[in-house]
Amino acid sequence: MSANAFQISSSDNVAVVLDDTEPGVVKVLGAGEGSIVSAREPVRLGHKIALVAIAPGDPVMKYGVRIGHATAPISPGDWVHLHNCASDYDERSNALEVTTGAPTDTPYE
Repeated sequence: MSANAFQISSSDNVAVVLDDTEPGVVKVLGAGEGSIVSAREPVRLGHKIALVAIAPGDPVMKYGVRIGHATAPISPGDWVHLHNCASDYDERSNALEVTTGAPTDTPYE
């Protein structure tokens, strides 16, 4: 069984997965209707998957707008999240723990 992802705008280079996804075929719906991408790693429901290669510094496009930029090479099918991209709107995005989103730059006692 393949998973599904939704590409919001034809200019987006990422899609949002609609199912918890394991490595394998992901059908792209929405603006990318009829295309597929091969997930290279697990991607959780609601997270982004790369549709194309994105080089460090290149924009991450979602909703037809730039939402951030790659901080590491991203291959088609990669999970796109805090470990390989940074927000253009939140300076602290690179200081958040990748799984929980908890701040890593604030000491708690």
